[in-house]
Amino acid sequence: MSTEMKFEDALKKLEKIVADLESGELSLDDSLKKYEEGIKLSQFCSKKLDAARRKVEVLVKSGSGKLEAKAFNEKELEG
Repeated sequence: MSTEMKFEDALKKLEKIVADLESGELSLDDSLKKYEEGIKLSQFCSKKLDAARRKVEVLVKSGSGKLEAKAFNEKELEG
């Protein structure tokens, strides 16, 4: 799996693989090949999302009016 691939392209390929597998029209060998490719694409997408999550910073206005960057905390947004 090329690290040069864009997340969106990998996701589109993964969606196509899922549709192909769900169709039930593939041979067993083709289904296994598609499944293996899908696993690799899924792992690639997961790594890309993890990297993006680590890079995200949320700007928070402090009591003094200054803007400060702090690490992204998904749980704070769920509240």
